[in-house]
Amino acid sequence: MGTIYTSKDLIVNRVDCKAGDMINGKYRIDKLLGEGSFGCVYKVADISGQVWALKLLRLWDVPSDIRQPLVDRFEMEFKTGCIPSEHLVHSADSGYLNGNPYIVMEFCSGGDLSGKIGSPLSSLTTYAQHILFGLWDLHKNGKVHRDLKPENVLLKSNGVAVLTDFGISGDRNKRMTERNIFGKPYQIFGTYAYMPPEQVNRARGNTTVLPTTDIFSFGVLMYQLITGSLPFGKLEDQNDLVLYQRRGKAGDWDRMTLYNAANGRLWEPMIDGCLKPDYKQRLQSVDQVLKLIPNSEGTGGYQPARPQSVVTAHTPAVSSGSKLRIMQGEEYGKVYDLKLITTQTNRKMITVGRDPSNTIQLKEYSTAYTSRRHFTLECHNDRWIIRDGQWSMEDKMWLTSSNGTYVNSSEVSQNGMVLNNGDIISAGEIKIKYEA
Repeated sequence: MGTIYTSKDLIVNRVDCKAGDMINGKYRIDKLLGEGSFGCVYKVADISGQVWALKLLRLWDVPSDIRQPLVDRFEMEFKTGCIPSEHLVHSADSGYLNGNPYIVMEFCSGGDLSGKIGSPLSSLTTYAQHILFGLWDLHKNGKVHRDLKPENVLLKSNGVAVLTDFGISGDRNKRMTERNIFGKPYQIFGTYAYMPPEQVNRARGNTTVLPTTDIFSFGVLMYQLITGSLPFGKLEDQNDLVLYQRRGKAGDWDRMTLYNAANGRLWEPMIDGCLKPDYKQRLQSVDQVLKLIPNSEGTGGYQPARPQSVVTAHTPAVSSGSKLRIMQGEEYGKVYDLKLITTQTNRKMITVGRDPSNTIQLKEYSTAYTSRRHFTLECHNDRWIIRDGQWSMEDKMWLTSSNGTYVNSSEVSQNGMVLNNGDIISAGEIKIKYEA
């Protein structure tokens, strides 16, 4: 399996790939599957004849000031594709072609969900389950997709739906300003169609990305698959965008179009729960959404059986003691041993944030959503309690973080919350898994 490295010292040259070309003597190009501003995806075959999809980042077209952030996001996509899951597109290899990074992924011959609008109830139910299983795997690994839409759900030859494009999307507002790496200008409105109100306003720097972001996008996606329309109206130009976002912020989605669709009323409880404009009132977890999916017989509200492999695949063996594992961020994979830290400092309180004065200094170079003094951990009777913010000696008061601290999808106050094994802590862009 390959590794993507930073582009700081790379010499990047233009590459013009065509059918029949060999990439690094390993992959022969069959055809171009799609392209955007700075990326393209090819159908390729390895020397054994196995078919893959190869995504190439055209760094020669990328302005120098955004080159490194895009390479970092490309690497995150590769790593996310290494999560063992039946419902995520798998990364197989990576490398460079004349200084331009590429990822080799499993090829999904069934196309994407944009061609499945208006499918029968049984098919829609299956697609919904598969998408949610993929989101469950992402969320349990401290990741949020943040760009869920029909084009980013692919179908394997056996009909299984899998999520893709889950690393390069990053923060959607940043994606727009970085020239929409794999999207073309006309696709920008389409990306906004699935964005919850808190993400529309995220450019102001006051909202942390949570799993509820994906739940809102899932509601929009399913509404579109059922009705053929978007829930908050048409979206073709800037004027439509203003009205669309205004309706989204008000929770004013088109129920009549859903009622008029085949079996549409069966989906209303789930879609209504997903499209709540206030993320605190929205369905908070994949499990909650799963319980509201109608079954193939047309009766609503049941809990489908999740494959055992999906449930247990990502529960790592944890040694004695408590740890914080960085799941998303500049220090991806780094582990902080809380027991060791408290032993070394002779304190049962740990401060966490970007400032060097913290017991644990979180590294965040490309963004600044994590506060300088973001949260505090305290050990009581062998249980760790997390509190938003920290005590300020200068101000003689407790100061909260600027963007909030969240455990899973629940906001943490300065009063604190007890951590349990597997909880995901969100501090700005950084996701941290608590292991005990």
